[in-house]
Order: sequence, then structure tokens, then C-alpha cells
Amino acid sequence: MKILLVDDEADFLETLSKRLTRRGLDVSKASNGRDALTFLEGQGVDAVVLDVKMPGLSGIEVLREIKSRWPSTEVIMLSGHADVQVAVKGLEMGAFDYLMKPTDIEELLYKLQDAAKRRALGEKQTGEKPVE
Repeated sequence: MKILLVDDEADFLETLSKRLTRRGLDVSKASNGRDALTFLEGQGVDAVVLDVKMPGLSGIEVLREIKSRWPSTEVIMLSGHADVQVAVKGLEMGAFDYLMKPTDIEELLYKLQDAAKRRALGEKQTGEKPVE
């Protein structure tokens, strides 16, 4: 499974990347929204794990762009702040799920597996090119 982690907290990004890589995932990282979108232009992923609060483009703005340009790409929103309004808005805009930091790694892995399955179904319906 190919995933993209997007978070401006370098330590969190590195730790989560290592933990998911050890579980067999192909993990790429971006430290901000612009870098994430640039990465996605070059290659697809099964899912994006996206921080809500980042300088520059917010997670909601990045989610909007991802869903506009790559509609079958699933996005799991992460936040260190309990903000129910942002969670609801993200889900309404097409986020697959919303988790609080620090997140349980097994719960995140389970959500990523479900997101990858839903992406595969979306590709069949939209004709989008599958992730290689």
C-alpha cells in the first residue's frame, strides 16, 4: 500500500513514517500542503494521511484540491486539536475519516486498509489509473 503522510511537525512525521514502514507500507512524506500536491502530481497513492492545521495551505484546503483533482484518492484527516466543526467539514468534503493525534497505530493501519479498498472501488467506477 502506498501512502503519503503530510504534517508540518517533523518529529511526528518521521516517527509515524517509520512505524508504518515497519508494517510494510510504502510511505512518502511531505511537510506542507504545497509539497503534498506537487508529489501527487507526479505519482498516485492509495491514501493520504493529512494534518488539519499547517502553515500555508491548511489541511482542509489540501483536501479540497485532492478531491477536485484526484477524486478516488482517500484522505484521512489528523488533528491534535479537538475541533468537531473541522472534522465534520472534512468528512462533508470527502475525507475518508478523521482521527485525533496521537493516534493509535493499529487503528490508523486499519483505516488505511479500508481507505485503499475504497480507492480501488472508486478507480473502477471513475476509470482513474490505479496506483502501481
